[in-house]
Amino acid sequence: MANTNKKALITGITGQDGSYLAEFLLAKGYQVHGMVRRVAIEDQADRLSRINHLVKGGKVKLHGATLENYPSICQILAKVRPDEIYHLAAQSFVSYSFEDEHSTMQTNIGGTHFLLSAVSQIVPKAKFYFAASSEMFGNVLEVPQTEKTPFNPRSPYGVSKVTGYHLVHYYRDHPDIKLFGVCGILFNHESPRRGMEFVTRKITHTAALIKQGLADKLLLGNPEAKRDWGYAGDYVRAMWLMMQQPKPDDFVIATGETHSIREFAEETFKMAGLDSKKYVVWNNPEDIRPSEVHLLIGDASKAKKLLGWEAKTKFNDLVKIMVEADLKEYGVKK
Repeated sequence: MANTNKKALITGITGQDGSYLAEFLLAKGYQVHGMVRRVAIEDQADRLSRINHLVKGGKVKLHGATLENYPSICQILAKVRPDEIYHLAAQSFVSYSFEDEHSTMQTNIGGTHFLLSAVSQIVPKAKFYFAASSEMFGNVLEVPQTEKTPFNPRSPYGVSKVTGYHLVHYYRDHPDIKLFGVCGILFNHESPRRGMEFVTRKITHTAALIKQGLADKLLLGNPEAKRDWGYAGDYVRAMWLMMQQPKPDDFVIATGETHSIREFAEETFKMAGLDSKKYVVWNNPEDIRPSEVHLLIGDASKAKKLLGWEAKTKFNDLVKIMVEADLKEYGVKK
């Protein structure tokens, strides 16, 4: 473990990325604090499932607050006085953003604005990481996508992340503020800790259910939508590396490979010892977005050159990690 007196505050610490990042920073010797909704603290068995091992071990300190409540954010920042702030919290389920664009905008834009404002007032020397997204590129204007590719979002979620990106730039570039703010434009990254509402986990989890005889089919939407999928455990290291640079900047984090949802499903069922053609039903109306993003593939050459980062986990290995974890959950042997 590295020796450091640094304190980090993570919003969204209960999520997939937050849990991996907390573990990574603890290994670096950080004091790790997490901002969570108070209901999460009171309902530890469920909402804190990804970080319970850290909370019960006294390794992570949680603070109750909401991004929609400016005074509560200020209180936490004044109490913790973090050196680094990783803003991961968001309404991050793209499909849901079409159903409730108002709460998506309120949380992702308003919450980011509140947090940036509070940081600039209370801990202006702290470094700030913003979880941007490949969904900002939307209906892509060039392939592959780099830090200079124009944004063309196709969902309320994508719009909210573009706005958050520009808010960070405002606080970074304003001559009277000059916040150390970085934007990590992360392409899709998955793991066994991914929420069930996301298509990758839906696929691996349902395959495990079918293997156990607890389900008989998997309903999916557009089979040809393509994504650049990496492993979340690799990507949190990139977040930290961005914050260690002498100057704030923005970085695309991606594998540089693209695979369709059909490929992900076929590989999953193959690894589970099943024939996807027998169980997968495509083009289910409820699983098709009103505005689909068809091809996302990132160029992370800037991150490789300046951060020394590149994706370590290949597509097949990622699927294997997720499939084996879900099979293990149900006591299923391949």
